[in-house]
Amino acid sequence: MKLRNLLLKLKLTSGFGIKSEYAFYKWLINKYKIIPNEIKLNAKDIANSINLSNRYYDKFCESFNSEKVADSLSYHLEHVNFISILDDNYPLGLKESYLPPIIVFYFGDISLIENKMLGIVGSRNNTDYSVNILNILIPQIAKSDIVVVSGLAYGVDKLSHQCTIANGGKTVAVIGTGLDIYYPKENEKLQRNIAINHLLISEYPVGSKPLRFHFPERNRIIAGLVDTLLVIEAKNKSGSLITANLALQNNRNVLAVPGRIDSLASVGCNELILAGTKPVLSAKDIIEEFYYK
Repeated sequence: MKLRNLLLKLKLTSGFGIKSEYAFYKWLINKYKIIPNEIKLNAKDIANSINLSNRYYDKFCESFNSEKVADSLSYHLEHVNFISILDDNYPLGLKESYLPPIIVFYFGDISLIENKMLGIVGSRNNTDYSVNILNILIPQIAKSDIVVVSGLAYGVDKLSHQCTIANGGKTVAVIGTGLDIYYPKENEKLQRNIAINHLLISEYPVGSKPLRFHFPERNRIIAGLVDTLLVIEAKNKSGSLITANLALQNNRNVLAVPGRIDSLASVGCNELILAGTKPVLSAKDIIEEFYYK
């Protein structure tokens, strides 16, 4: 089997999570000086190569050899665009980040990942402050040919995509479902627009539901994909702060918009700044991270 297709098959197989997938990729790197295009490995070979735990061993082997996975593999090869961690156009920054996905499914313009990319994250229950901030920052960011990356969730994510599109910029949405699933449902029109005119990506096969653990996994991709991450309105111990910490672990630039000290929605951003994160007072503070350093 082509090794690229084998990685796709692993993504479709039960009992093999993101840590197992990455462990297998590292095993390949260590075993072969030159990664082969084709490889002959059965389910037990793969499971043994990473010392897959007894808890998942039988489940994985059964799933790997199932007709269901064979049909799913055929469908994805024929109908779904994807890049693998072995492909030349796989983003280097993502490959060197924490637990990079072995497969990235996508709709839209994959060449956008070659551009300068700014991640924007923030509260799902934003105030008007986020709207005002985005309306101030995004126009100049879009004119500077910086691609805006976010997670297509409620709040700041959705606003970031919408504001970028409205100002003629390009955007990438990293979602925690299959490419064919709209979550939240209210974002269907926006998701379709991004899939056609921008870039929609996911590490989950088509049909994958919005499971709770998908979203922190999705956040690590945002943190690995971007050059710089901007946090707008984040409560203490929020998902946005987790993404910011992942970005810092990946040696990315992390910026934060300061907020009122009596606003719970800005506690996380203010604490980031107190800890040494660069405050953003204008679009220039963001753009200089890309062009003047």
